[in-house]
Amino acid sequence: MNLILASASPRRKELMGLFHVPFVIRAADIDETMDPSLPPEREVARISSLKAAATPREADDVVVAADTIVVCDGKVLGKPRTEDEAAAMLRSLSGRAHQVMTGVTVLRGDKAHTCTEITDIHFRELTEREILAYVATGEPMDKAGAYGIQGGAALFCTALEGDYYNVVGLPVCRLGQILREMAPDMMGENL
Repeated sequence: MNLILASASPRRKELMGLFHVPFVIRAADIDETMDPSLPPEREVARISSLKAAATPREADDVVVAADTIVVCDGKVLGKPRTEDEAAAMLRSLSGRAHQVMTGVTVLRGDKAHTCTEITDIHFRELTEREILAYVATGEPMDKAGAYGIQGGAALFCTALEGDYYNVVGLPVCRLGQILREMAPDMMGENL
């Protein structure tokens, strides 16, 4: 019986460590294309579900899969492909509120629990110089919305409503509740 994290994200790996339960990493390789005509909170949950289902596992294994997006005015901001795209994303978030949505799926046998955690973030006005300096660090390039709240973008955030760890990439409080429900034998006294 294994606890499997279906992600290669170093941030998710670190957050899974908070549960103090041994786990293995088996990143799922799926098409993560979202349908822009559907609500982003539904689509991010669907992607997490696809990741969980595509992860190799034994019948008694527990799979945790997640997908995180940033949504501003209904537009999904994924990971930037270029520095110019990263700067454009940061300009669009400057002085505005947006949402970070993480779809999470826990799969065990034929039972699955899928949900979306949403956190509201408020950025102060950013100068062009700040945006370009932050992009030059390289930090935005592997993160949805082109920023990491746990890194340099902490200087941009004036308010956060919801789960901070959701913004990092894994809503650990909610995930802990799901794991306690679906895998109490695996979690033991850790939750």
